Amino acid sequence: MATVSPNTPIELVEQVYAALPGNVDIARSRLGRPLTLTEKILVNHLSDPENQELVRGDSYADFHPDRVAMQDATAQMALLQFMTAGLPEVAVPSTVHCDHLIQAKVGAKIDLGVAVDTNEEVYDFLKSVSANYNIGFWGPGSGIIHQVVLENYAFPGGMMIGTDSHTPNAGGLGMVAIGVGGADAVDVMTGFPWNVKWPKVIGVKLTGALSDWSSPKDVILEVARQLTVKGGTGAIVEYHGPGAETISATGKGTICNMGAEIGATTSVFGYDANMAAYLKSTGREAIADAADGVAEDLRPDDGALYDQLIEIDLDQLKPLINGPHTPDLAHKVGAGLGDAARENGWPLEPSAALIGSCTNSSYEDITRAASIARQAAARGLTAKVPLMITPGSEQTRATIERDGLLADLEAIGATVLANACGPCIGQWSRPETILNQTNTIVTSYNRNFPKRNDGSANTLAFVTSPDTVMAIALAGRIDFDPTTDTITAPDGSEVSLDAPVGQVLPDAGYDPGEDAFTAPPADGHDVAIAVSPSSDRLQLLEPFEPVPLERFNDLPVLVKAQGKFTTDHISMAGPWLKYRGHLENISGNLYLGAVNAFSKSDGSDYEVGYGKSQLTGAVQTFPDLAKAYHEADQPWVVIGDENMGEGSSREHAAMEPRFRMGLVAIARSFARIHETNLKKQGMVPLTFVDPATYDAIGEDDRISVIDLPPVPGETVTCRITKPDGTTLDFECNHTFSPEQVEWFQAGSALNIIRQKSQG
Repeated sequence: MATVSPNTPIELVEQVYAALPGNVDIARSRLGRPLTLTEKILVNHLSDPENQELVRGDSYADFHPDRVAMQDATAQMALLQFMTAGLPEVAVPSTVHCDHLIQAKVGAKIDLGVAVDTNEEVYDFLKSVSANYNIGFWGPGSGIIHQVVLENYAFPGGMMIGTDSHTPNAGGLGMVAIGVGGADAVDVMTGFPWNVKWPKVIGVKLTGALSDWSSPKDVILEVARQLTVKGGTGAIVEYHGPGAETISATGKGTICNMGAEIGATTSVFGYDANMAAYLKSTGREAIADAADGVAEDLRPDDGALYDQLIEIDLDQLKPLINGPHTPDLAHKVGAGLGDAARENGWPLEPSAALIGSCTNSSYEDITRAASIARQAAARGLTAKVPLMITPGSEQTRATIERDGLLADLEAIGATVLANACGPCIGQWSRPETILNQTNTIVTSYNRNFPKRNDGSANTLAFVTSPDTVMAIALAGRIDFDPTTDTITAPDGSEVSLDAPVGQVLPDAGYDPGEDAFTAPPADGHDVAIAVSPSSDRLQLLEPFEPVPLERFNDLPVLVKAQGKFTTDHISMAGPWLKYRGHLENISGNLYLGAVNAFSKSDGSDYEVGYGKSQLTGAVQTFPDLAKAYHEADQPWVVIGDENMGEGSSREHAAMEPRFRMGLVAIARSFARIHETNLKKQGMVPLTFVDPATYDAIGEDDRISVIDLPPVPGETVTCRITKPDGTTLDFECNHTFSPEQVEWFQAGSALNIIRQKSQG
């Protein structure tokens, strides 16, 4: 493989573009109609464009993505799996980004130093594995993976996968970028095709232009309102129309980033002048020139057909704020949220305001926030609540510091955090006095499930634009409407905030800041990879064994979850992030956030994360129950509600139950990534043909799965056996392809890769 660099080499881009026109012609001929941009990019990355089926929402297809990106929390397990494949190096350009393990507490410099010391063992492991297998390594402080990818690796018409659900951020540069679990990344890094169902395409036609307090964040908040958290499942969202060309590349990235919250496979915009300008500003003039040469194939055809079409007039779009508990619960800024807060008892005075994250930390975002800060400072106003700023990358941080924007924010009381995810993914240390009481926060982040930001279910999180976060921080109330309301200044005067003014790109160009990229050596095969047997953070993997079919009979129900059953409920982040490289230890959080659907014999509800053992009758935490079943050699089943596994790409939510002898997951519906992760690890995800069957499953029931292995296109018969011996048969659907059936039969997809790579 060629030398790994801190950017995408033009040779790779030219290779992709050289094949693009011909493959687009093949697809047009085969389908007999105009193509969406999604279809153009996908067909150009097919293993066999001339013969593979192209039926949206039905055909499974083999793809060859251009690159892989991994963040440090998920990279540990991905690389531990890759190490078992027996290959000398990765087959495609791959990078590791250290952004998840830095806890926000004091400020950037101190927090980063503490993280380097605390995570030394993990960072050394990731750096040595990267050196050994020819992988680029972005060290702690370099920035959030998605911002670094947008600045350095994304390119129009490309295709990548990343071990993080917000990988779609790169859609802001016209790239099909898909979040996956580590086992999917191993597929690509080993050079095997990546198999996934051909997605449907949801079109979002944008007209008009954003103005005043409306921002790109409001576009995706509105889309989330319309589609809900599962409306994009199985589909790629493609933004088009004249309004799309009025939004900057980083603004497009914001919209694509949060598309993960509607369950979409990814989101993408067509190539335009704003993308070209961003490429040039970040030192990629050659890529912009190459894209100009194939521009017509980097946009949808006139008359392209969508499976669903949404139209949004940007002229009419008003600022929104979504939450709490779910990113699709939308309120109009101001009275709309105020009425809901009073009705539900949500505190109107926020305990914190946070700007940044992979979703909203671009130069444009910060300039808009800083313009509000300057107004406030001129009138003697400061933030009434703790205000924290997270730069998305070292390049962004260095540039906004050089241009005086950090000083503008600090002048009103802001604290600048490290270039990392921090509070967005639970890496936030807060006083117990706050965590022990109901409190509200406002963020420019993407996700707001309970316990998401600080580990406390008492924290109610609202997601909005950086502009609105800044206004609320100055006003000290979540029902503040910056378009109409005023703030009382220290001199008693009433201050009306002017609409924010942003600058898309820095006039003086970007300042790269401190270089935190480490290229692998020319030959790193002799670099030692040390994993101590006594480590509590890293553990070498043992392959999952194939499961005899008779073991799928009379499975006890470990947990029947009620309501939200996201990856945060299944495998929490926050303090558990430190165990992401140690499967046994991180299994100590399995289902800790699950709300038990059953009541105790006295009619009271279980505490969150607790259930009853079918072996002993004892009430225990779910991870303790799972461990006890495992030690007793008792396989089990988990029951989920709607959209099970919503949220993160973390495959630990599939690896942990498989490690603890979970064999089957049955739900009313699944989120795409979690369902795939379960299949990759050898579990059987099923959905009720009749969703009401969920209600028929009792706490002491046993479930048998009869028709295994699953047959593509056919239902699976299951049987409930009640404590008195009566039975109830029910049907379940599945989404196994013929190749995925092989994963199940082999015990996991990784076992198939290992067999093929080792001959």
